Amino acid sequence: MSRNFYILAAVLGFFALISGAMSLVPSSFQPGLPANGSLWRTVALVLVLLGLGSALVGVMSHLFEQVDRRSEEARQAERRRRREGRD
Repeated sequence: MSRNFYILAAVLGFFALISGAMSLVPSSFQPGLPANGSLWRTVALVLVLLGLGSALVGVMSHLFEQVDRRSEEARQAERRRRREGRD
């Protein structure tokens, strides 16, 4: 599950880089596209923030998955110890 958020964060970061680069390109090379550099910078900033949010969600979900996995392993180990103690 967390891998999907990491991939989403990478894609959003890539598009943020492209948007940031578009703000540096002169308007004569962008026929039909918004020539205002501040619009490209705003889009890049929004994409970066969304990418960082997605990465944070990915990290948090990975941590919670790890906690669940380790607590389940601890429960199984405790069950094994109890069974071995009775036998």
